Amino acid sequence: MKKLRVLFRRVLAFIEKRLTILKSLFVLSMLVFVIFEIGNISRQLNGRQLRASLATQDPGTLLLMLVAGFVAVLPMLNYDFTIVQFLPGEYKKRYIVKSGWIVNTFTNIAGFGGFLGATLRANFYSKQATHKQVVFAISKIALFLLSGLSLLCLVSLGLIFGFNVGSVYGHYWIWLVGGGLYFPLLMLVTHLRDSKFFADLPLRRELRLTIGSSFEWGFCVLFFVFIGYLLKVPVNLPNVVPLFAIASVIGVVSMLPGGLGTFDVFMIIGLGFIGVDRSTAVIWLLFYRLFYYIFPFLVGVFLFIQDAGQRLNTFLQGLPKLVLQKTAHGILVIFLYFSGVMLLILSTVPNFALNNRLFARLYPYTFVFLDQVTNIIMAFLLLGFARGIAAKVQRAYYPTLILLVVAILNTLWRDFSWKMALLLGVILIATIFSKHELYREKMALSWGSTLFDWVLFAGSFIVYTIVGVYNLPQSPHHVHKVPTALFFPSERLWITGFIGMLIAALALLVIYQYLTYSRRQLAAAFDEQRVHQLIKKFGGNEVSHLAYLRDKELYFYQVDGEDQVMFMYQQKANRLIVMGEPVGNPQVLTTAIEKFMDDADSLGFSLVFYEISSELTMQLHEIGYDFIKIGEEGYVRLADFSLSGKKRKAERTLMNKFNREGYQFQLIQPPYTAEQFAKLRRISDSWLDGRHEEGFSLGFFDEYYLNRTPIAVISDKNGQWVAFANLMPMSNGVLSIDLMRHLKSAPSGIMDEVFIHLFQEGQAQDYQSFDLGNAPLANVGVSKYSFIQERLAHLVYEYGYRFYGFQGLCAYKNKYVTQWIPKYIAYSKHSSILFVLLQIMLVVNQKVKAPKHRHLLLIPRFLRVEQRKGPDETLADLRSGLGKHLPRKSRDKTQ
Repeated sequence: MKKLRVLFRRVLAFIEKRLTILKSLFVLSMLVFVIFEIGNISRQLNGRQLRASLATQDPGTLLLMLVAGFVAVLPMLNYDFTIVQFLPGEYKKRYIVKSGWIVNTFTNIAGFGGFLGATLRANFYSKQATHKQVVFAISKIALFLLSGLSLLCLVSLGLIFGFNVGSVYGHYWIWLVGGGLYFPLLMLVTHLRDSKFFADLPLRRELRLTIGSSFEWGFCVLFFVFIGYLLKVPVNLPNVVPLFAIASVIGVVSMLPGGLGTFDVFMIIGLGFIGVDRSTAVIWLLFYRLFYYIFPFLVGVFLFIQDAGQRLNTFLQGLPKLVLQKTAHGILVIFLYFSGVMLLILSTVPNFALNNRLFARLYPYTFVFLDQVTNIIMAFLLLGFARGIAAKVQRAYYPTLILLVVAILNTLWRDFSWKMALLLGVILIATIFSKHELYREKMALSWGSTLFDWVLFAGSFIVYTIVGVYNLPQSPHHVHKVPTALFFPSERLWITGFIGMLIAALALLVIYQYLTYSRRQLAAAFDEQRVHQLIKKFGGNEVSHLAYLRDKELYFYQVDGEDQVMFMYQQKANRLIVMGEPVGNPQVLTTAIEKFMDDADSLGFSLVFYEISSELTMQLHEIGYDFIKIGEEGYVRLADFSLSGKKRKAERTLMNKFNREGYQFQLIQPPYTAEQFAKLRRISDSWLDGRHEEGFSLGFFDEYYLNRTPIAVISDKNGQWVAFANLMPMSNGVLSIDLMRHLKSAPSGIMDEVFIHLFQEGQAQDYQSFDLGNAPLANVGVSKYSFIQERLAHLVYEYGYRFYGFQGLCAYKNKYVTQWIPKYIAYSKHSSILFVLLQIMLVVNQKVKAPKHRHLLLIPRFLRVEQRKGPDETLADLRSGLGKHLPRKSRDKTQ
């Protein structure tokens, strides 16, 4: 005995340790059982007879049967509402209804003597109760499952022997008596036997269970009689009640699921006693099985799969749900585009569509509408909302759902088929599952989607116009043969279709306006004090000063209402081009980026980070970003800079020359007078030489902007200003400049004069480094293992000297630079790098003022000399002013 107890404890401990795995195996086994049971039931039903019977029934009659069947199942939910009263904890009504529906519809199909129902209930209600508590509660409920049938047997005895109703079944009285004795014996046992098991079964709870069971069996027999009434079976229907009770008792005794087989055989024989022919009896039973067992069971299967899916989804941390949503979303998008394009082809080139074998095979799997105009309008609506669904816009969901329901009903009404109904049902389910995949507030069209839509819609108009031209009636002397594919039935039909195209186009514009509208804005209004406080608190960087240009949008990330990080960006199509490193608190940078990404994504935008460090690039790579190197940023270590030594002989000679000629360096401080701005403007206009300013990553001549920082000025012996550069103090002891301009008449090498004085000024003010700016494409794609885009960029660097002195600029900066830091562009992995680079090019090359002429070659910032930092000189300036300081090889290329 002791050994048995030890063995039992070990088995119990083994089960408790592996309870999660055992539950998962149970769920999977139930799914397998469901599949096999559906197959068994389908074999029991006579498919041909059922289809013939369904075809002869009025749709309204079938709908009444369906509704009545679901109503007849409802009383069984009483058991589950009573079970939870025996258990600790609280259960939501919605959960009880779902669990109860699954258990009872499964038990109807395959009861296994109550084992299946008990197992399922133990699975659903064991979260807040022990295994023992659940088993005890289920056992108490199980006692009353047949109390309603017992009372039905007693009622049937009264009908037969008291009112002569169903007297033909009197010789089966033994079954009714046996069934009728169950309820009285149950009441005696529960009240006379003193046991803890029945302690929480007061009379009120017993009556509730008995009434619930009575409603279950009562609704069941009434539903069976109701089917006979709808089928107009010529018999006295009350006679069926005793027969139903006897057949049910025999079915319960047989222990078969739902009495399948024994119940049906006895009912067919018994119905024959009251004049119902066998074929009618079979149809009667088929409808009963279908609407009381099968359809409620299918709903139960759906709920069970949903529940099992939720458990599996929780176990796998949400991955299955994500895959299901994305799959459903993909199916929906593909079907919407497929249907829209098919309808568009049918309407624009009908003869081609009707005579094309592939189209003829595919068309039955899309929608059917009234006429050509309806087809065109529906095609444009489907394609318009397909774009919204593909863009995951919330407000596209309900219009698309309504559109699909209307299309499905119209299609099935005009040309019903089970295959089509099943397909459209799958599409509708995919639509419902896609709901949580649609999270964006609005749609922002990308270049790719815009191009696709223009090709599709504009192409449709063009094709339709060509078809109309080819079908125009010709004069008798100029007869031409219309190609078979472009043949149109009539000119009137074509004109009607063209009007439909115009209406559809207007509807499409309304849809796009609806999908792209949102009141919410990402950008905050420019507030100088707000920007200043953030930079003062956390320090600036190489781009923070560009905020004062006011040509970029600003996004602020806050913690507890206080600004922590600032992003500067401009929009191009569906992308937000972020300029440089974010400004602010580095401790919350990752959180700030993810918040900005979430907010931008909710409005349909994706972020592109331009000119960022390798550290930030790697952070972005961790959250799904790809990257490409665009060059290197040069830094001069001021502590090491000196004009002494052989290496700096050329610079010393240049500085001595400027000193002999009376050139002077000075720093002027803001605010600047109108006279000073006039002098600076004169230099800037001379340097621009008719060209227009550019913004975004470059500073431009703006008095508000220039008033933010000191300006270094070079004046000649007459005191005339000939060159200037505005300073950009940054955090971590780094100094740099932005605008660097000089008169066209200024002597060659004037920029070296500015740089050297600024280096010396930085040393005097204890700055550690001077940022010389970017060397475009420097050390990009030098390895044979580099990205293909970077290898192509390296070719531009090597052989693009005819258009731009890449190597010359790098060599010039390299004579001062002591450290090169790589710079990158980071973009989301699903983006087209070609579109990303083109959009960056358009943003960084945008003009502050409308240009008087266009350059033959537009070069993005990472492919041209910078104004912000470094020698702000044209290619001619490089040739004349810097050429003599370059190595021979580089100088030759710039020339």
